Amino acid sequence: MATTRGASGIDKRARVLNQLRHQILTALSDGHGGTAFLGEPLDEARRDPWRKDFEQSVRGFLRENGVQLKSEDAFVEDLAARVELSGPIADLLVDETVSEVMVVGPEKVYVEREGKIERTDRRFRNEDELRGVIQRVAAALGRRVDDGAPMVDARLPDGSRVNGVLQPISVDGSMLTIRKFSLDIRSVESFVERGSASPNMMKLLEIAVRGRLNAVVVGGTGTGKTTLLNLLASFIPAEERIITIEDTAELRLAQEHVGRLEARHPDTRGEGRVTIAELFRNSLRMRPDRILVGECRGEEAFFMLQAMNTGHDGSLTTLHANSPRDALDRIENMVLMAGYALPANVVRKQVASAIDLLVQVRRYADGSRKIESITEVTGTQGETVSLAEIFKFEEQGRGKDGKVAGRFVSSGFVPKFYEELRGRGQNPPMNIFQ
Repeated sequence: MATTRGASGIDKRARVLNQLRHQILTALSDGHGGTAFLGEPLDEARRDPWRKDFEQSVRGFLRENGVQLKSEDAFVEDLAARVELSGPIADLLVDETVSEVMVVGPEKVYVEREGKIERTDRRFRNEDELRGVIQRVAAALGRRVDDGAPMVDARLPDGSRVNGVLQPISVDGSMLTIRKFSLDIRSVESFVERGSASPNMMKLLEIAVRGRLNAVVVGGTGTGKTTLLNLLASFIPAEERIITIEDTAELRLAQEHVGRLEARHPDTRGEGRVTIAELFRNSLRMRPDRILVGECRGEEAFFMLQAMNTGHDGSLTTLHANSPRDALDRIENMVLMAGYALPANVVRKQVASAIDLLVQVRRYADGSRKIESITEVTGTQGETVSLAEIFKFEEQGRGKDGKVAGRFVSSGFVPKFYEELRGRGQNPPMNIFQ
């Protein structure tokens, strides 16, 4: 089985620096960590003494612990800026065990670790401080959020997704949600070791991607769709040209020949919007070997089906749905609601001929994320798109440690695309289906 390419030297360095930032903020928490701004942003007279004191404390930590950095000045200034920007949650944003930070009013700060949500002891001093952090984050990204525009959705420079909603739209206090961008590029081996899939399942998916089958990763919110899409994309041969299209750029591909496109929200005057569908149409003129859509959620479903049916084999995307059948219904509805005058049965036939695999992912009660099923789209029977399950996870209760117990099993069904893969130079071993 192939292994995903390891993180680059830049990624490894970023991980080490992030760990150092977290150590420093934890050590300084009693005196400084996360309390740079209380209430309204500090004016220049108060800000400069704070910053000087904070930077001296950071340098003192580095000396006491024997840490030498080539660019210490830049590191110290960056850390101070991070604390100024995000206040009481600064250390959570550099904690690698935290995947998401969720603030509900000034007194409730939650994080997600290993798929489970827990409340922290962090808090904002008052609503003004929380509102100030949301506004500073938005301003740093060139966005505006205030009473006239009380919601913001954007991406931080490191790839993390930010969503802010101001009171009174958010009834119990302003809300801030930050889904952190992972510095870790997960390998197939680690994915299997964590119990997210079986080796045979990953072997099939690897061969399917290399063999240019069209696949859709299906699941609910927080089930790991993007993580799996990243992993599947790692199987694409390095010599192929890949175009990625996302609402918020999250995909991190190790291949060199990658063109990344990101949708743009309208500005404060309602102008300048660029949609996923518009990016998809444009991508077809960019000579792509593969098209990857971060999430299919609207009019782009129509263009994706057209592309899959007209020579752009090997396309990958994700879709918010709770089952393979639900996924097909959603795609059909998205195409019909886009306003194209196509009968429903024609849309179903296009879906059946375009999509080869549906990979269902699920987050279980213990916080673990697994591939729940791998299903082939086999064609149509009358008015219905027919499906055949190849693999599934059989849940068998809970173990003594409280973790979900179960096993990954094969249905014994040999997919119809087996011969197609053989014709494309891929040779799935028959024993993976047994």
